[in-house]
Amino acid sequence: MSFTTEPTGYQKTILSDLQGAWLIFRESVADSGGFENWDRVLFHTDEAMSWETVRNLNRMPPLVLIIRNLCIQGGASGEIMLNLEEITNILEETLDQFPC
Repeated sequence: MSFTTEPTGYQKTILSDLQGAWLIFRESVADSGGFENWDRVLFHTDEAMSWETVRNLNRMPPLVLIIRNLCIQGGASGEIMLNLEEITNILEETLDQFPC
């Protein structure tokens, strides 16, 4: 009986860049000490990072818009807004590479 072996190399894709950007954003929100509606931002961030959303990338832009609005209304820090802008840029590139 043979066992499945772990691959020794991985090809980095734009999807891994997108995942990394979401992780950095989420961490910056969680570490911010809170701003108005930060808990809702985390909720929508988790939804954007979910398997269902990644499988259907067309669901992600509306979530980014909701998150951006909550951050602006809540007075999120400049760092958080920069991290969100990075997500936006990578998402645009991702949607160009993987049109849905």
